[in-house]
Amino acid sequence: MPAPHIRHATPDDEDALGRLDRATWSTLHAVGPRPVQPYEPFFTPRSGPGDHLVAELDGRLVGYIRLGFPTELATNAHVRQIRGLAVDGEARGRGVGRALLRAAVEEARRQGARRISLRVLGHNTPARRLYESEGFVVEGVQPEEFRLDGAYVDDVLMGRRLTR
Repeated sequence: MPAPHIRHATPDDEDALGRLDRATWSTLHAVGPRPVQPYEPFFTPRSGPGDHLVAELDGRLVGYIRLGFPTELATNAHVRQIRGLAVDGEARGRGVGRALLRAAVEEARRQGARRISLRVLGHNTPARRLYESEGFVVEGVQPEEFRLDGAYVDDVLMGRRLTR
């Protein structure tokens, strides 16, 4: 089984990323409403192509990870935050999520970050296991932060150091 090819996103990826984002939408990981037409652009002024790494298998875009700053404060500029991760259903189980996560960690290091953090819904066990297996630890929990499909769901804050 070939390893996924990870690269930086380009403006030409806009449509494919939008389709992937809509196809993978689920209350397992999304707190906003299901996208409806007319669809918002995938890239925004706050999160453009340079903030995304994409995964390809057999020349087809099958995943992305969004990396950004947790705040706009200069005192927080040494931290990067994973602000989104999606993998096409047909590509799951092929190492795409892990490859994207590892590439994001290396990109954050390349940018000079000392820490990387993320937020994950408490009921998203597959994602939490992946993050833990890559060295992320739970740093906080906001109990019942969201109400999804009639149930209250915790917001779990995770992070790890990037300095060796």
